[in-house]
Amino acid sequence: MNYLPLFAQATTSSWWPFAVLFISVAFIVFAITKLRMHAFLALIVAAVMAGWLSAGSLKEMVDSIGLVTTGFGNTAAGVGVVIALAAIIGMCLMDSGAADQIVRKFMKVFGEERAGWALLASGFFLSIPVFFDTVFFLLIPLARMLAIRTGKDYTLYVLAIGGGGAITHSIVPPTPGPLLVGEFLGLDLGKIMVTGFIAGLVPAVGALYYAKWCNRSMPLPVRATTGSSLDDLKASTEKPASELPSFFISILPVILPAILLAAFSFVDMIEKQGIRTELVASMTQQAAGAPLDQAALKTELSRRLADPQFFSGLHGALELLGNKIMALAIGALIALGLVIRQCRLSWQSLADKCSGPLETAGVIILITSAGGAFGLMIRESGIGELIQVHATGLGINYVILAWFVTAVIRIAQGSATVSMITGAGLMAAIIGDGSGLGFDPVYIFLAIGFGSITCSWMNDSGFWIVGKLSGFTEKETLKGWTVMLTIIAVIGLVETFLFSKLIPYPFGQIGN
Repeated sequence: MNYLPLFAQATTSSWWPFAVLFISVAFIVFAITKLRMHAFLALIVAAVMAGWLSAGSLKEMVDSIGLVTTGFGNTAAGVGVVIALAAIIGMCLMDSGAADQIVRKFMKVFGEERAGWALLASGFFLSIPVFFDTVFFLLIPLARMLAIRTGKDYTLYVLAIGGGGAITHSIVPPTPGPLLVGEFLGLDLGKIMVTGFIAGLVPAVGALYYAKWCNRSMPLPVRATTGSSLDDLKASTEKPASELPSFFISILPVILPAILLAAFSFVDMIEKQGIRTELVASMTQQAAGAPLDQAALKTELSRRLADPQFFSGLHGALELLGNKIMALAIGALIALGLVIRQCRLSWQSLADKCSGPLETAGVIILITSAGGAFGLMIRESGIGELIQVHATGLGINYVILAWFVTAVIRIAQGSATVSMITGAGLMAAIIGDGSGLGFDPVYIFLAIGFGSITCSWMNDSGFWIVGKLSGFTEKETLKGWTVMLTIIAVIGLVETFLFSKLIPYPFGQIGN
């Protein structure tokens, strides 16, 4: 019996895109959680499956394979180099001692009595350029050593590190998940870096207060873990300060790319929105009412800002230096110079050191690019238009929808990155260029990021990293880690929803 006509008829049904979404997502969940299939293979197979299920003829099935490769290639082009450079920066920060210097500086500023805040800030900051599992590996010895010295607060220290790291890992590029979400939604990288960082502050505070409560209700001792002796931990946390680079040079590979990206976003916004005249008028009016010694400043400022070449030249320079690849390449070069100086490496030794992070980055690029292919096929199925119709009719807010869809997928299959990829692909299909949202699409970005933090449990590798490295049992990890991340996600949703209403266009309404 020829089933193709029946299949073609099914694809024309109004409900069929929902079936495509359900079948393909169910396959991803089953393949990853039950078959233990690699995420890359699961996503590629799901992308092909979604394309075939959406096709109405054999020719469309063949064409869909080309769309899969297009989605894969476009995503790799958008994030591949950035992920590789971020991996190199992360390796250099750790091996040079720069990351340790950053942590020690935070500890010195906050003091031992506020060690929880220091570890929260360290995890929050370091997870911007470094992957979460790496940051946790780096900071857990400090948590264990602090608990050994003080004889208390181990639960607080562990959760502070995990909470701070999980937030920026999910909402601040250049980590792959938020980077890919930004690419899907067509958002400026500098803008989402700044927005994600600011939006993460309130949930981070909420995470620390839950960690303090959990520390009182579930005080846990430092336990032996596989491959980790207390002597080794003590040695790693007592490295002489003279062997570490300065705080400024340690933080420079991270902060300089962020400054360049943010500066270009700001100048680009001024140039595109045509507010140079208003800016000049505002600044010169303020100077006009100032004391006489500022009159010369007013004249010179007016002349320079009014010069058409001033902003154009600055815009052109920052367009080069503030390009995401160029900015991270500058950060990577500084980081490489730092690790060469600190570790006294030859060129061959440096090449060997870079192999590990680049291999890791390669796997991540494959997974995220496969996710991009899957996201494209979901969009091509027509699910976006269909959900938009139903969501509009039901009055579902798109911020809530983005968070909910991402959270459900996260709980179902475990991977924050896969849930972000799926949620971003779906929301990109629904909102298009975002012009009809009534608020900046950056809030959709935040909703997806916070949704991906929800309920990390036993199907998430992060759950096992936190539990095994800290010496927590599964029950303790569920009560501490899983509940804390869900609280972070809910606080983030509430915060994002409120700001989308109160400040719908924080960067101005023209352009994204």
